[in-house]
This record gives sequence, structure tokens and C-alpha cells, in this order.
Amino acid sequence: MKSFSSFLGKTRKNKLARFATTFIASLALASSINSAHASNVKTPTFKENTSTSVILEQTKPTVTPYQAAAVDPFVLIPIVLVGGLVIFVPLFFGGLVVIGEREVGVVVKKFAVSGRGLAAGRLIALNGEAGLQADTLAPGWHWGYWPWQYSVRKEPVVVVPQGEIALIVAADGESIPPERILGKITNCDNFQDARKFLTQGGEKGRQMGFLTAGTYRINTAIFKVIMAANASSHGMSAEQLRVHTVASDKVGIVTTLDGMPISVGEIAGPVISAHDNFQNGQKFLDGGGRRGLQEQILLSGSWNLNPWFVNVEQVPMTEIPIGYVGVVISFVGKAQEDVSGASFTHGNLVNPGHKGVWVEPLYPGKHPINTRIMKVELVPTTNIVLNWSGRTERHKYDANLESLTVRSKDGFAFDLEVSQIIHVGALDAPKVISRVGAMQNLVDNVLEPSIGNYFRNSAQDYTVLDFLNARSERQVEASEYIKAALRAYDVQAIDTLIGDIQPPASLMQTQTDRKIAEEERKTYEVQQMAQTQRQQLVRETALADIQQEMVKSEQSVHIAELKAQAHIKQATGEAESTKLRAMAEAEGIRATGNAKAETYRTGVEALGTQGYTAMQLMQIIGDRNVRLIPDILVGGSNGSTNGLVDGLLSMILWNQTNKNGEVTPTYPQPVVTQTPPTNGTSQFIVDLPKDKSL
Repeated sequence: MKSFSSFLGKTRKNKLARFATTFIASLALASSINSAHASNVKTPTFKENTSTSVILEQTKPTVTPYQAAAVDPFVLIPIVLVGGLVIFVPLFFGGLVVIGEREVGVVVKKFAVSGRGLAAGRLIALNGEAGLQADTLAPGWHWGYWPWQYSVRKEPVVVVPQGEIALIVAADGESIPPERILGKITNCDNFQDARKFLTQGGEKGRQMGFLTAGTYRINTAIFKVIMAANASSHGMSAEQLRVHTVASDKVGIVTTLDGMPISVGEIAGPVISAHDNFQNGQKFLDGGGRRGLQEQILLSGSWNLNPWFVNVEQVPMTEIPIGYVGVVISFVGKAQEDVSGASFTHGNLVNPGHKGVWVEPLYPGKHPINTRIMKVELVPTTNIVLNWSGRTERHKYDANLESLTVRSKDGFAFDLEVSQIIHVGALDAPKVISRVGAMQNLVDNVLEPSIGNYFRNSAQDYTVLDFLNARSERQVEASEYIKAALRAYDVQAIDTLIGDIQPPASLMQTQTDRKIAEEERKTYEVQQMAQTQRQQLVRETALADIQQEMVKSEQSVHIAELKAQAHIKQATGEAESTKLRAMAEAEGIRATGNAKAETYRTGVEALGTQGYTAMQLMQIIGDRNVRLIPDILVGGSNGSTNGLVDGLLSMILWNQTNKNGEVTPTYPQPVVTQTPPTNGTSQFIVDLPKDKSL
């Protein structure tokens, strides 16, 4: 009521201000009318103005505004009174109210003629009762709102900017049911028709409905509008009153704040259709929506959401990396209907949308999953290496695995490192998760005990040395056994590898000493063989060095043999040739002799022996050019030597003559010799050359 009295005080001040404004406007109107009806005044000439201006400057009389405007004040007073009556009478007695185009008139009725008042619990009058009226005044002129009975407050229209919403709080209406916290949505033209709101069951308090971007004529007497501009004064943030935007790589997990409680045994409300992604809260409630965590999610986009009704949490999409599949474990949905078949007795598999482990995995990519009601277990579809040693793979499944301590047949305990390679198929991944719950459980509860117990049991059948010496055989046996054991868990065992074996130090020392001795013996044998081979190498090297000489010698012998054979052949040939030549010559001589003998015989028979002989001698002398008489005959007498000198000079001249172009006789020159004188006379003997043929 305090606010209402202050409202009435403001109304009186507004009346006084409007009355003063009307009075001033009337005065202005009257003055303009009076000036319009004023008589014409003769305008003085320039000379007159100049002459009179001096007088005016000297006297300077005081001129009132009315005299300057040529208005008589006694005439103005009636005009003002008439104008005021013309304006004041319609306002006061006609009840005229003018509402601007961007205003809304909120009406307050001061009293009712019938005397009826508002019902208990009511604030807004619907049937003409005194008080705040449900109906507002639209832009324009409105009559009948007399100031003594009505007070009209002009309020600006409500403008909701783009990208924002406005919340509504109703001051009147029915009470909200105890199971709900927000007033239901009624058909009241977005809260612009307060009468419809109240007559069609509108509820007081915070409203489920809200205003989106636009301009609205709201009766602020019943509806309080909360926008981003005034959110802080109502205990809210401006961000809450903006359009909610979900990023492209995220999903919105919705929690509703109104509705019936979630059913017993459920953790989230079921999916309700036809509420336009929680933008129409009334349809959500009418469809049986539950308050609390919702199974339905919001995808990327912009949504007009009432923050009093919906709370949205944005989380990243569930990403399934390459080389993995995601097995969905849903905690909500339809009743479980096992589709795994009778052969699978270790868990239940259900179709998507049901509660349980989904039979279809999620393949690599980004998936909009509500992580508050579903769990996605990543299962590697590539080969997984598990190490029972100090080494840990990147997937960290083997972080808790250590090397195996086993005991051999001869009682020695030793450490054994093992690596197991497994593979889980994409279609087998839901079965594995349904059986063990998670990949880490598969390693801890299945692989670790199975492989550890196998090697502990198998090591007792062999000594340490047997295990060391036949390691490959032990590895093959382990691989076959583990493949069969893991096949029952829908896991493929690719290979089993035995790593480092660490037997007792004392046993290894003995083996080491023995091995060293054996290796030394082998070393000596190798060295001996090396020396033998070195000797053989030296021998072969020496032979190789003299091989060239041997080859030369062999070639020389061979050449000599060939030369000897050639000489033999040549000698044989020459002997044969000589023999043949001798035989030919002998035959020729024989023939010649026979011919000559026949000639001699014939000549002798013809000429006789002496005649034929003389003829032959003469023929020989003629054929040989034998001179019977010398060209130079030297003789001397009485011991004189001049004859010899003369003979020599003659021979010299004769020789010189032959050199000058004469033909040298082909016959032999006689040799002149001087004999001692006999009987005082020196003699020269001429020796004629003999015919070799004779």
C-alpha cells in the first residue's frame, strides 16, 4: 500500500504539471490570436526613422513585453480564461487521456460507484472494482477517465533486445501447486493481456513462459519484467538472460528445475517429445516431464531457455580415437532385453536405447553422449602388448604387472619376463566389457592370473638349464595354451613371448666357469687350426712365389723340345733335300758324262783321238778368252831394269784407260813374275789363270 500511495502522489504532481503546461499553451495561443487581429500600423520612412531615432535614444522610455507585442493585457486575460476552459473542461469533465505510440496506460480506479472492492488475495480488478485495473490503455485518445475517479500512469513499452530473453513475475493470479515452482503458461498474448491471464488460470509468481526478442505492451502493475539490463537488481546475472548457445563440439546436459519427481530407481527423466528442446516448458510438463537430470541432451545451436526452468551444462563430445571402439554402458533407458544369445552366459547385451551394455559399439569419431547417464568404455582394437616386467606400455594397462617368479624342477627360483600380445575385435568388445566391465579388469582379473599360473606350473616340469636351453619350445607351448584359455573370454591371443630369464647367481657362476673353460678349449683348438692353416698358407705362398719360375722352366723345356723337334725336322728335311739334290746332281753328272762320253766317242770316231783333243783345247781357250800372247812383254838385257819399269807404267796406263770408260776385259789378267837372270838375262813368266771347269 505504501507503493500505491506514492503512486497516487506522483499522479497529483503529474496533474499539476499538465495543468501548468496547458495554461502556458493557452497564453501563447491567445497572444498569437491577438497579434493576428492587431490593426495595421503605418511604417515611417527612412528619414523619419532617422529623425526620430535621435529622440528615442535621448528619452529611452520603458516598454513592457505586452506593449512590444502590441497586446493589451486586459484583452489577454479573457482569452487565457477562455482557452483554459476549452482545454481544462474536456480534460477534467470529459476524462480525456492521450497515450503515445510507444507507451501503455496503466489504469488505477480510485473508487467504484457500486462500492464493491477486490476479493481477498486479489490485486488486479477485473469487474470494475476499485484498484489496479487489468486492462491497459493502448496508444491514442481515451475518454471517460475522469481525474477524480481514475489515475492513468503512462509506462514505456517493454523492448527485449536480440539475443536476450525476459522473465516474468506475476503479482496476481492463482496459487502455484506445491509440486511445481513456476506458473503455467496461459494464452495471454505473451503477457500483454492481463485479463486473459487471470481468467484462464494464470498463476502468480515466477512464470514458466518468457518473452523473446521483440516489443511488448505489458501491464507493469501485474507483471514484473526482468531483463539483462535490470537482472542484477533481481539477484540474477545478465548472462542468464541471454540466449543459450551450445558450441559445435559440445553437448548440453540438461537438468530441469520443475516437474514431477523422477521415478524410483531411475537417475534421469525420460525423453519427452514435442517440447522443442526444452524451449516450451509447459509442453514438457504436460507430456509427463520429470524434474532433475534429463536423458535428452541439447546439440549445438542457440536455444531460448528459461533459466528458472532449465539448467544446462556443456561438456565435450565423446571422442573415440582411431584404433578404438567405444562400448556404451547406459544407466537409463527401456527395460533390459538381452540380445546376446543363449551361448553367451556371462552378461547381457541390449540394443541402443535400453538400459545395459549396448550390443553395437561406437566407432572412431565424435559422438553426442550424455556422460551423466552413460559410460563409454574405450576398447583398443589394435594389438595390445602387456609386459610382465619393469617396462610399461603407453596404454598403462600393464602398470601393475611385474616379472614372474617361478620355481624349477630342481628347486631353483628364478625371475621370468613375459610379453603377451592380445587383440579384441570390434564386435567382440561389448562381450568383453559385459563380462569383465573394463579393459583394466580384463588385465587384472583374467590375463594376470591365467598367464602367471601357467608359467609357475610349467616351470616345475623342467630344470633351470632345460628351461634356458629349450626356451623356444617353452614359448611355443605357452602360446598354444594361452590362446585356448583366452578364447573363452572372446579375446584373441596373438603371441606369447618369453623375455629375460634370471636364474640363480650361484648356478649361473658354475655354468659361466664351465662355459669359459669350454670356450677356452675351443679357443685353443681354433688357434691350433689357425697355426696349421698359417703353415699351409706359408707353404702355398712359397709355392706360389716359385710357380712363375717353374712355369718358365716348364715352358723353356717345352720350347727346347719343340726347337729340337724343329731341328730334327729341319735336319731330316735338309738331309732328305741333300740326298735328293746329290742324287739329282749325280744323275745329272751321270747324264752329262754319258753325253760327253758319247760326244767324245763320236768325235774321236770322226776326228781321231789327237785331232779331237786339239780341237777341244782350242775351244776351251776360245771360250775362256785366254790370251796366248801377252799385251805387254817386258824384257831386258844386260842387267838393266828399265824394261820392268816400262812394263809397270804400261800396265798403269792401261788400267787408267779402262777406268775412263773402256770395257774391262772379263778374262783374268796374266801375272808377270821376274825370274833371276840366267846367263845375264832376266826373264818374266806370265801365269795364265786356269779354267776351273777343266
